[in-house]
Amino acid sequence: MKTKAAVLWGLNQKWEIEEVELDGPKEREVLVKLVASGLCHSDDHLVTGDMPMQLPAVGGHEGAGVVVEVGPGVGEIEVGDHVVLSFIPACGRCRECARGMSNLCELGAAIVLGPQLDGTHRFHARGQGLGQMCVLGTFSEYTVVPAASVVKVDKDIPLDKAALVGCGVTTGYGAAVRTGETQDGDTVVVMGVGGLGMNAVQGARIAGARHIVALDPVAYKRELATEFGATHAAADVEEAQAIVTDLTRGRMADVCVVTTDNAEGVHVGQGLSLVGKRGRVVMTAIPHPTDTSVDMSLFDLTLYEKQVRGCLFGSSNPRHDIFRMLDLYQSGLLKLDELVTRQYTLDDVNQGYEDLKDGRNLRGLIRF
Repeated sequence: MKTKAAVLWGLNQKWEIEEVELDGPKEREVLVKLVASGLCHSDDHLVTGDMPMQLPAVGGHEGAGVVVEVGPGVGEIEVGDHVVLSFIPACGRCRECARGMSNLCELGAAIVLGPQLDGTHRFHARGQGLGQMCVLGTFSEYTVVPAASVVKVDKDIPLDKAALVGCGVTTGYGAAVRTGETQDGDTVVVMGVGGLGMNAVQGARIAGARHIVALDPVAYKRELATEFGATHAAADVEEAQAIVTDLTRGRMADVCVVTTDNAEGVHVGQGLSLVGKRGRVVMTAIPHPTDTSVDMSLFDLTLYEKQVRGCLFGSSNPRHDIFRMLDLYQSGLLKLDELVTRQYTLDDVNQGYEDLKDGRNLRGLIRF
């Protein structure tokens, strides 16, 4: 079949909207008609090369839609089901899945390779196969994805909001609650309150944090963070240090979640300067793959037992935590409607990313 998709043909190029060929689903795959796709910063990392992936590729990894066809061997998903696409496929059988760490499923190795899990392509254009961001490719009217990436949801949940929990919401929330282990009464700093960080703020609020400091140079985001649960805001690290010192009488924060646009080595040391004894610095932002140096105090690590923790998908289990996020949304505890700053058509995807970079968007959303 033919479908319209946003394709990245090379590094530092614009997304090109064109008609492409899409093969039908193969073994353990499903064909999904997309309703919405979030404009996550990670797709821009494909453009800059911060996330290495074989190009050309169809972008998008935060989406939801309706199943229109299932391939052989698919038993738990049916035509007409409403689904959220998880950017981490989870097989449920590997060692990591069996240990409750399905965000680290062995199938996850395929998300930056390009082809589908079997090594072949479903999208084709200009005489060649096209990869799919995180084996999804949600910047397309239709896409074929592994059944392992599909989470069936109730039909009364609006799919344009459900799309957000496939990546940004669950990652940000989990960074504060699961990886960071925020508890009631804690002081939490969120460094960078964009599409991920704002959900770390929400997670800290729902977990019962007493003080939540939103750290961001963009005034608009600092102001908006208070609506999502931040109790204080700072424009830079020095201001945040002063606020946290005063709030905690010098004990400093329990958790610092780093959700900046790009992770840099300096952010580790800055995060450590904001937390106190046994404080956790949660690195969620994506760095350039060749960056191997960080600024940090080894003295602090030893004498104060401070910790630096990596975080993928908020240390969350997609088949449990996607439902969890939607339950919190339906109960009124988790804000999803307010996250969407602006909606776009697929043709406007490049404008959407310009708005993101200029700090005008919390989360842009493509509606199909």
